[in-house]
Amino acid sequence: MSRSAGTDAPAKPLIVTDRDTLAAVLAKVRSDGQTIGLVPTMGALHDGHLSLVRRAVRECDFTVVTIFVNPTQFGPQEDFARYPRTLEADLQALAQAQADLVYAPTAEQIYRPGFSTFVDPPDVAQPLEGHCRPGHFRGVATIVLKLFHLVPAHVAYFGRKDYQQWRVIQAMAEDLDLPIRVEACPTVREPDGLAMSSRNRYLTPAERQQAVAVSRCLLHAAQLAAQGETRAAMMRQQMRDVLTRSGITRIDYVALVDPLTLTEVEEVHADTVALVAAFVGGTRLIDNRQLKE
Repeated sequence: MSRSAGTDAPAKPLIVTDRDTLAAVLAKVRSDGQTIGLVPTMGALHDGHLSLVRRAVRECDFTVVTIFVNPTQFGPQEDFARYPRTLEADLQALAQAQADLVYAPTAEQIYRPGFSTFVDPPDVAQPLEGHCRPGHFRGVATIVLKLFHLVPAHVAYFGRKDYQQWRVIQAMAEDLDLPIRVEACPTVREPDGLAMSSRNRYLTPAERQQAVAVSRCLLHAAQLAAQGETRAAMMRQQMRDVLTRSGITRIDYVALVDPLTLTEVEEVHADTVALVAAFVGGTRLIDNRQLKE
């Protein structure tokens, strides 16, 4: 595959839905000595996703983007049915980003009749999202491991916005000696600081204004740390205060954690990570920030 150059419209990536075609294409790519970059997504792409794709394109010879809304990582009361599906717009964006191949299987192709094997995720999956969304990381680890087998890439790229997810996948890859490097890329934000997310499109205009408090509470924690504050309990309370003053009262967690284990700390350090999960209206948003970036 060759990326378009010097044309008005970039060539659309090759779209593959079946594993046999995928295997044949990627076997040829690898036999030619090309490096493969993988960007797993659930579609509804925004510039955060596209920043991962652009990095893969810069660093690898051949870039694969997967688009699959994974049912096993959604809880029974979560938004699987209404999760945005915007394949045609995604393909146009991926053409602009110069992705080479899009793998977009159906749920029936990924989870064939009788499927019953799941990955027990590593310990880092237990707190935070693991507590609030039981079974979520079991579904994440399972689909990501399947994608790593289906797409034998050299490097996989994930957004740092889903910090715990990145650590779960990184730990799984290390524990299972998977022959792939897992890279975390910086969170991409709107001009007012809100982290880009596919779920932002659920927000009403008023909720969109309110949602800025999610990133603002993290910035406040970073400012406190920059001023020399080290007491985690006080900082967590101030983070909550920023949220509640904006009218955000349904808060799953505000946390200050060790960057590797994600266990709560009592005294913050430069590498401490602040995380938040809260509902703005009916939309659950998550974000994080290393205190001294």
